[in-house]
Amino acid sequence: MTIRGRLQQSSFSDPADEAVLGILMVAADVNQQVSQRCKAHGITLEQYNVLRILRGAGEAGLPRCDIAVRMISPSPDVTRMIDRMVKLGLVVRGWDSENRRLSIARITPAGKDVLAALDPEVNAISAAVTRPVPRKELGGMIGVLDRMLP
Repeated sequence: MTIRGRLQQSSFSDPADEAVLGILMVAADVNQQVSQRCKAHGITLEQYNVLRILRGAGEAGLPRCDIAVRMISPSPDVTRMIDRMVKLGLVVRGWDSENRRLSIARITPAGKDVLAALDPEVNAISAAVTRPVPRKELGGMIGVLDRMLP
């Protein structure tokens, strides 16, 4: 399948348009697949992203503002999302030892368990999506995408 074939369009006036549409199509497909897997584990794609970020932060955790900056798709209300995750037992909230006004979120063992269950499923999606691209080309693709980020 090609971008043109999927869109049933024989040509584009600008290669940039075709490239951006291709990125959007791949992203939408991956988002849908990962969202379905997350839903099967009782969380949303955005909550998965927060858990992934907090796992990477380790025991120190992160304040809400740092989580918001690291999210793949910015969320306007990270505070409420974290509140819901606290109620689900996936995240705990504490206070920074140096600045008691700063709330710090940390992943719980239950949150780590959800990620451990999702990891092989998300890895399988990543492997399937990138399978047509030779391994040696993935680094170049990452470099191109890095240059496209705002």
